[in-house]
Amino acid sequence: MENILKEKVKGEGNTRGIASYCTANALVIEALLYHAKETQQPVLIEATANQVNQYGGYTGMTPQNFADFVFHIADQMDCSRNLIYLGGDHLGPLTFRNLPEEEAMEKAKVLVREYVKAGFTKIHLDTSMKLESDAKDQPLSTEIVAKRGAALYQVCMETLGQIDSKVQPVFIIGSEVPIPGGATEAEEGISVTKVTDFIDTVETYQRVFDEYGLLDTWENIVAVVVQPGVEFGDSQVFPYDREEAKDLCDSLKAYPSLVFEGHSTDYQTKENLREMVADGIAILKVGPALTFRLREALFSLSFMEKELIPREKCACFIEVLEEVMLAQPENWIHHYHGTGEEIALARKYSYSDRCRYYLSNAQVQKAIDQLFHNFDKITIPLNLMHQYMPNQYEKVIRGELKNEARLLVYDAVLDVVATYEYAIKR
Repeated sequence: MENILKEKVKGEGNTRGIASYCTANALVIEALLYHAKETQQPVLIEATANQVNQYGGYTGMTPQNFADFVFHIADQMDCSRNLIYLGGDHLGPLTFRNLPEEEAMEKAKVLVREYVKAGFTKIHLDTSMKLESDAKDQPLSTEIVAKRGAALYQVCMETLGQIDSKVQPVFIIGSEVPIPGGATEAEEGISVTKVTDFIDTVETYQRVFDEYGLLDTWENIVAVVVQPGVEFGDSQVFPYDREEAKDLCDSLKAYPSLVFEGHSTDYQTKENLREMVADGIAILKVGPALTFRLREALFSLSFMEKELIPREKCACFIEVLEEVMLAQPENWIHHYHGTGEEIALARKYSYSDRCRYYLSNAQVQKAIDQLFHNFDKITIPLNLMHQYMPNQYEKVIRGELKNEARLLVYDAVLDVVATYEYAIKR
């Protein structure tokens, strides 16, 4: 069966791109699948190599665990599994880069094999990071990157031949992106990928694929990751400037079978995102913006809870989240800088959204459950909703959305989704 992702990125039907939702948060996934069920449109959900791998990653999930996790939510929500596509991001030796090449690549081969076996049909092969045995005083050559990438691609194809796969995966190469989690506030701008670097990546990969006897499967490579000039820091967003990216985007015309994949597109305006898609950046990846919007919605419920529920019965989600983050600082302490007041503000409101690492914590999850439970017993007054969730208020009064806390939270997350749907529809 043809991979629908190939159709989406090449612009068939009424779309000309696709959004890739990178998240392992259950509430966000619930919102995405609720929307997929309502619209009967496919949804692409991605996991990253450090998040989900053969050792569990920071979520504790293997690729098969993640697939089961998503599909279990789908079954609970009566959302067809046929609407769900799973992607693997930065698959390669990312989490094994402290090891020498032979050992790191063997582990990376196991990683990609597990993703393919679990039914992931969008695979981003990333071999751009230096390994322990690589020379420290010189950059990694495109030749080495491509050979390692081709070796992983070969494992993927061999694995496909051993399983009953109904959909041929598509593959993404390249990794011209800043550090994971957002840029630092000190940066004054983001450099767009050089045309020469993009061409070098494609032509080197094609030559290496030919050497490996893989060139006849090149059609499975649908995109190259580039940096089109978008990023975000703790409190700032680097917006897309199509003039700055013009030369890069024009160079894509020489490779009609390829599109660009843009990472860190979070917090861009819907107009900027539409320009990106029109310029050939047809795969738009978004992650922290989803949980950022989820956190905003949960904060809004918390503020309303304080107005409506006796203090002794309040879930106190905001306070619990802060307590847990202070008690377990490893996921934010190296990312937030400044005075104590500035760091405290970042813990709650930073665009890089390190809060997301704590939302599945047992104490935090208990507070979220209690928050929803409290609202199950009452109806939120519309004037209060107008104060704290104005977008959802408008839909409620128009009869488009039920006044139920969980649905209000879903809809808040779907505000982000609506931005991407605007970008990819003709």
